[in-house]
Amino acid sequence: MIATVLHYLVVHWIELAGGITTGVGIWLTARRSLLCWPIILAADFLYLVVFYQARLLSDAILQIFFVAFTLYGWWNWWRGVQQDGEVRVVRLPLPNSMAALAIGFAGTFAVGALTKRLNAALPYFDASLLSFSLVASWWQARKHIANWWLWIVVDALYIGEYIYKDLWLTAVIYAVLVWIAVLGLRDWRHAPVVAST
Repeated sequence: MIATVLHYLVVHWIELAGGITTGVGIWLTARRSLLCWPIILAADFLYLVVFYQARLLSDAILQIFFVAFTLYGWWNWWRGVQQDGEVRVVRLPLPNSMAALAIGFAGTFAVGALTKRLNAALPYFDASLLSFSLVASWWQARKHIANWWLWIVVDALYIGEYIYKDLWLTAVIYAVLVWIAVLGLRDWRHAPVVAST
């Protein structure tokens, strides 16, 4: 039994490293710590490899976007700390949230059609998770509390996808991410809030 577990961990070490860095990075995000961004950046690259190897092409593409959003979020949060002395939550106007969700739905069909042609596993389901992960990432980079609500839903759906693709370790990690997102939502509700920018 122990030999089987050790063998699994050796074979899936990139997935394990990606999961650990993701968990730590998201926990630091919930704490509104600038240190979250370099750790999340490392996780983005690790999971790019994991998802490419699993032929989850939408998720692999998503990691490339995550790198860009991570760099932007790092800069945006750093700028906010320089101005306010801390990371402050920013209000998300209803029209902006509706527009972002509409873009998420449009992205589902556009990316799904593309990845279906590339013979991806679960093209439309994976594409919907990609699209709404981008929306949640944008909201996170912009410091909107709504990011946590969306991450709870998206991460819960990811659990099922990863179980289906035999990425059990990642499924467990995403269950932890749902829990961290709930904590992030709780903590950000008590954070200082500023008007939308």
